[in-house]
Amino acid sequence: MTKRQPRLPPGYRLLCHDSVGSTNDEAKRLASGGAEEGTLVWAREQTAGRGRRGRAWSSPRGNLYLSLISRPDCPVSSAAQLGFVTALAVGGALREILPRVERLAYKWPNDVLIDGRKIAGVLLESETVAPDKLSFVVVGVGVNLTASPQGTEFPASSIIEEGLGEVMPEVMLEGFAAHFRSWNTRWRAEGFAPVRAAWSAAAAIARGEPIRVRLESCALCGRFLDLDHEGNLLLDCAGEYRRIAAGEVFPAA
Repeated sequence: MTKRQPRLPPGYRLLCHDSVGSTNDEAKRLASGGAEEGTLVWAREQTAGRGRRGRAWSSPRGNLYLSLISRPDCPVSSAAQLGFVTALAVGGALREILPRVERLAYKWPNDVLIDGRKIAGVLLESETVAPDKLSFVVVGVGVNLTASPQGTEFPASSIIEEGLGEVMPEVMLEGFAAHFRSWNTRWRAEGFAPVRAAWSAAAAIARGEPIRVRLESCALCGRFLDLDHEGNLLLDCAGEYRRIAAGEVFPAA
């Protein structure tokens, strides 16, 4: 199939690479040099892709890898809300491209699942110019279109592996860009409430469901209560209520 240049909505500046070490690293380099908001780095392959906590991210050709520079006028504490905005953009694009997609859900903080398996992940990296002033946020996105990593702690899959058909990276990129523009505009105008409502309506974990949350230094078990109005996870640990800003969620053992 002939490769074509993706057509993105106004407000984006697309930089295409056949292969790059990490789209996030390239976007951070550009952002530090003054690249404007909306600069989007897209690569057909990553040779040094990274996931959360610096884990290696398998990045073969055929999947979608992108990193977008955002410069939101918001407190540093609110920057993580962009992960929910991004997850909704990925989910919206998948629903539009794949009318047959079922059981699409969002896993806190920013993964997208189909039938309980991870299809896409988001990695946010930011730089500040003052204790509570953002310089930029780089929004990294990986969507498994043709292949998924094997042996992962949380099961992963791809669009092809789920039997949902073939999606070209260019098509997924166009869909993501359109949906991200819409949700990002709404987030900036209306705050987190509509994002939280849409995310919660398709959350992978039901309220009251037992889960395990792994933090940097320990793991907590309890019942999922809700998201708070900042996007933190609220956990009931045997009657002790915990507010968690960052962690990894797994089914209860």
